Amino acid sequence: MTGKIIKGVAGFYYVYTESCKEVECRARGIFRNRNEKPLVGDNVELEILDEKTGTGNITRLLKRRNELIRPAAANIDQAAVIFAAACPSPNRGLLDRFLIMMERENIKTIICINKSDLEEKTAACLKRIYTGAGYEVLIMSMVTGAGIARLKELLKGKTTILAGPSGVGKSTLTNQIQPGARMETGQVSEKIQRGRHTTRHTEIIPVDEETFLLDTPGFSSLYLPDMDKEELKEYFPEFAPYAGQCRFGGCAHLEEPDCAVKNAAGIGLIGAERYESYRQMYEELKNKKRY
Repeated sequence: MTGKIIKGVAGFYYVYTESCKEVECRARGIFRNRNEKPLVGDNVELEILDEKTGTGNITRLLKRRNELIRPAAANIDQAAVIFAAACPSPNRGLLDRFLIMMERENIKTIICINKSDLEEKTAACLKRIYTGAGYEVLIMSMVTGAGIARLKELLKGKTTILAGPSGVGKSTLTNQIQPGARMETGQVSEKIQRGRHTTRHTEIIPVDEETFLLDTPGFSSLYLPDMDKEELKEYFPEFAPYAGQCRFGGCAHLEEPDCAVKNAAGIGLIGAERYESYRQMYEELKNKKRY
């Protein structure tokens, strides 16, 4: 029998099978010997030990299409990253880091700006910046229902990871898409303007036979992946049309003369906010390598 791991807690893996049943499994010792760890999203082969109790063993991990380290997950078709226009205020640096992580794994990302009813101007500004960078951006509100129908269309038939800081409305959104999920929701702390973590582990929520949501714990910080600073430019998709026009083949798009990317940023063809984010992260990677 085959299935998909939808949750892993304290050494138990919960597998959603072809017959739409959930089986509580242990991973056989052979995985430890091979230094393999099952991940949420893994497609697996399993054996049923007891039909009545719904327990079994995972016997084999099937080949992964991709793998994320944080959050730990496998076989993701796309990501939907949720940020709020207000309460908590959007952190563009955090958003840019998440986008780099997804670009590096070649995972398409949809950007959802929630709580647009609280701050329409901020939502519109974020849409301008990231639409200009080549991303699909949805302006959303759980109060007015804006953007939910379009998101449901984009989720259909895919396994989508939902990610973002705490308090931006991921659990509320999950409840809108799959009411049977009954996700716990939390309030944003007025003192620190951050949400309380309501999702404590990564879990896949079946929406229908071919559609899965992967809900993840909220994050308040992300470290850049371990990569060379020269690699960073490859993960800013808006640079691609200009990169081949620079005078130097290995142009870092910073201080070099006749840099097409820098010139495009100077005249507004590349968003100034995104270009500045690139400069800051380049310096961070350079200093990290040095020390």
